[in-house]
Amino acid sequence: MGLLMMMATIGGLGLAFVLLIISLWTKSFWLTKFVLGAVAVWLVIYAVALIGVSLLSKEKILGLNEPKGFCGFYIDCHMHAAVTDVRKTKTIGDKIAKGEFYIVKVKVFSDARRAALGLHAPKFEVIDALNHKYQRLVELETPVPPFDEKVPAGGAFEKEIVFDLPADVQNPRLDVAEGIGIDKVIESVLIGDEDSILHKRIFFKLEEQPQTVSVK
Repeated sequence: MGLLMMMATIGGLGLAFVLLIISLWTKSFWLTKFVLGAVAVWLVIYAVALIGVSLLSKEKILGLNEPKGFCGFYIDCHMHAAVTDVRKTKTIGDKIAKGEFYIVKVKVFSDARRAALGLHAPKFEVIDALNHKYQRLVELETPVPPFDEKVPAGGAFEKEIVFDLPADVQNPRLDVAEGIGIDKVIESVLIGDEDSILHKRIFFKLEEQPQTVSVK
């Protein structure tokens, strides 16, 4: 629904622009008022729908091997990511955690049939029950493969990422996001999109837990 409404909005604004030019050229002021009024009403309806859907959304927590999907330009929705393992340790090599190291294995895979696809500028961060955010310790991770690496059709790769979380951290959840520039702008006003204004997010639970479903 969100994509259809955005396409209708873009098409409607294009038509309104043409009608506005015609009304100004022909000095048809009633048409000018009608076009501007219709645009204003539609934008209000769209804004109400955008905020309303976001406020009604609910946070979703995924367990081990439960995939989260990503869409490129909302056409090729073939990329997925899943957490396949979570381990905790106090040390990695000669590095000692301030709290506990969380070693999270992330699987990135594609169910495309032909094209090689990849995530666009993926970002990983952990959020706890108090909404504190924690960044990756990239220096403790294996540099390859990069998470934006192209995945062949039907292919996959796994990589471990590391976080240093407080020993008493409550409800740590991994947030995985992707996209840059115009992608993020479009998603912020796309009704029902996870990245739209005020919309609740989809997280991965970071606890050693029984596996739930198999990732293909």
